[in-house]
Amino acid sequence: MSILGLWVGFIVLIIFLLFLDLGVFHRKAHIPGIRESLGWTSLWVVLALMFNVGIYFLYENHLFGIGHGKTVLSGMNLNGIEAAKMFFTGYLIEKSLSLDNIFVIGMVFSFFGVPRLYQHRVLFWGIFGALLLRGVMILLGVTLIQMFDWVLYIFGLLLLVTAVKMLFHKEEEVHPEKNPLVKLAQRFFRITSDYHAEHFFVKIPKETANQSTNHLDETTKVSGYVWACTPMLLVLLVVESNDLIFAIDSIPAIFAITQDPFIVFTSNVFAILGLRSLYFVMAAMIAKFRYLQVSLSIILAYVGVKLLCIKVIHYFHIENIMTWISLGVIIVVMMIGVLASIYANKKRVSES
Repeated sequence: MSILGLWVGFIVLIIFLLFLDLGVFHRKAHIPGIRESLGWTSLWVVLALMFNVGIYFLYENHLFGIGHGKTVLSGMNLNGIEAAKMFFTGYLIEKSLSLDNIFVIGMVFSFFGVPRLYQHRVLFWGIFGALLLRGVMILLGVTLIQMFDWVLYIFGLLLLVTAVKMLFHKEEEVHPEKNPLVKLAQRFFRITSDYHAEHFFVKIPKETANQSTNHLDETTKVSGYVWACTPMLLVLLVVESNDLIFAIDSIPAIFAITQDPFIVFTSNVFAILGLRSLYFVMAAMIAKFRYLQVSLSIILAYVGVKLLCIKVIHYFHIENIMTWISLGVIIVVMMIGVLASIYANKKRVSES
C-alpha cells in the first residue's frame, strides 16, 4: 500500500468509527450521564494512545513511505520516537484548546435553547464537518509552508495576537444571531419556530408556512407540504463556523510542533473525536475552572514565540529538545490553571 493508500485507509477508519458511534451506540437520542461520558472520553483517549504506538512503528520502519522524504503526503524525515512524541504533543495542544471551544458550544446551545436530548446529534455532525474542514486546512497549510516558509512567521504572530486577545477578554460573548451563515439561512430558507426532535429538515403544511418566505419553487412542495429548516440547522451552522475560527488558532499551534501533515492531521482528528463526550463531561464544570483561559493564552503565546524562533531552533538543531520542552510546558501550564481554579473556588466557598 502506498502513502496515499495509508491516508485513505485512515480516513475510512475514522468515518467507520463515527458512524459506529452514531448509528449503533447512540442510535436513540438520550441525555448522556457523567459516567457514560467519562467512559467514552476515556475510550477515545485510549484509542489515541494506541494509534500513537502505531505512529511509532510507522515512522520507525518508514512503512508505506511515511516519514521518508519531504513531500506533502509523506512529510518530514522522522524516526519512531520523534514522530510519537510530536503526535502526543500535538494531541495535547488540540485537546487543551478544545476546552475553550466547549465553553462556546455550551453558550450556543443555551442561546438557542437546544434540549440536552438532541445536543449529541448536533455535536456529531459538527465534528464530522470539522474533520473535513481541518483536513483541507492542514493540507493547504502544509503546502503553503513548503512553498513559502515565511508563512510560519504569520502563524506565530496570529497566535500571539490570539493569546493577548484571549487573556484580556475575560467575558467571551457569542452572538449567534449575527452569524453570517445564520443570516444567510434565514434569508433563503424557511425556519420553523420549534424543534422537531433531532431533525434538521422537516415538511410542514403549506398553510402554516411563513408566507414572507414563500419563494421556494414548486418542486419543494409535495402533497400540500413544504420543506423547512429547523433551529437545529442554525445551531449546526454556528457550531461549524465557530470551529473554523478555533481551527485558525489550533492548526498554526501544532505547526510549531511539527509540519508533518500526517501527524498534524491525525493528532487533530483524535483530539476532535473525543470532543462530543468531553463536552458532556465539561459543560457543567467548565465555568468552575476560571483560570483555564489564562492557561490557554499562555500556551498559545508560547507556541507563537516558538514559531517565530523556528529558524533559530533549526540552526542549533534543538528540535528534539524543544518538543520535550513544549510537552512539559503544556502539561505544567494546564495543571497550574486547573489547580489554581480549584483553590480559588474553595477559597470563595469558605469565605461565603
